[in-house]
Amino acid sequence: MLLSVVFSFKNEEAVITELIKRLKNIIAPLNIEYELIFVNDASTDKSLELLMEQRKQNKNIKIINMSRTFGVAPCTIAGLRHAKGDAVIYMDADLQDPPELIPELLEKWKAGFDVVHTTRTKRIGESPIKLWLTKQAYKMINAVSDIDILKDSGDFKLLSRRALNEIIRLNEYDPFMRGLSRWVGFKQIQVFYERQPRFAGKTHFSLFKSINPIKEFIRGIVSFSVLPLYFSLIAGFLTLAGVCIYLVWIFTAKLSGINLPGYPAIITTMLFLGSVILLSLGIMSMYISKIYQQTLNRPSYIIENKIGVD
Repeated sequence: MLLSVVFSFKNEEAVITELIKRLKNIIAPLNIEYELIFVNDASTDKSLELLMEQRKQNKNIKIINMSRTFGVAPCTIAGLRHAKGDAVIYMDADLQDPPELIPELLEKWKAGFDVVHTTRTKRIGESPIKLWLTKQAYKMINAVSDIDILKDSGDFKLLSRRALNEIIRLNEYDPFMRGLSRWVGFKQIQVFYERQPRFAGKTHFSLFKSINPIKEFIRGIVSFSVLPLYFSLIAGFLTLAGVCIYLVWIFTAKLSGINLPGYPAIITTMLFLGSVILLSLGIMSMYISKIYQQTLNRPSYIIENKIGVD
């Protein structure tokens, strides 16, 4: 068998050497063929130099360099499309997700599972605010999604060749990777673990300093559900019902000789309707932007060069 391990990374010079060392120690006892595909999202540090040095000693290391920064999902897709393995694992390069889980993931694959998710039971070193917001985001996504998105299951998974083939033949410009692995179906299982702090360096996905978590949340909302688009219709019916009740109340009050204040009610109604309209437009804009990006038919990434990759 051939195992492919795909990494999307940017500026990870602090962890590259340790990552490859640990991977070698983990995979060597398995006595299998393997390839390590590193997709370089236009790093500006010495990550590429370190990888080139490591490749001199280990030709199983393969590198794909992007022409500019495209983001995690496009780089992951690029790596998956070039992976030749019978089983393919994709994960982050920061060592928060331990590569020591690889043998267990392979055991599940050998037992007949096509998608093996890794699910975090604990996220060490992350702030309570971030953990709470992440939990609420998963709840909101699952509330509207047509599929069940596994809570605390990130971008560290094993895919069988047939599951991978179904994912890479899709042509989504801005894919929600955590959803696609569930959407393809087949036989799936979870492996649980404790997520560790970064081995070294600084996180590239700070909750308040990066737009990536927000974009990922929007991807999760719009990629697998059209339910939010019904918000305008539902809000319209509820508003109409409220207006009818209010008119009946006004008419009854007039007949009873009750003097009703005008301006507060009018201003409140206008603010409410304006908020509903703006929220509805915002929801529709998210979907329209996805349609716009898709219809442009641009590639989601451009490769500058490949090293050791066919």
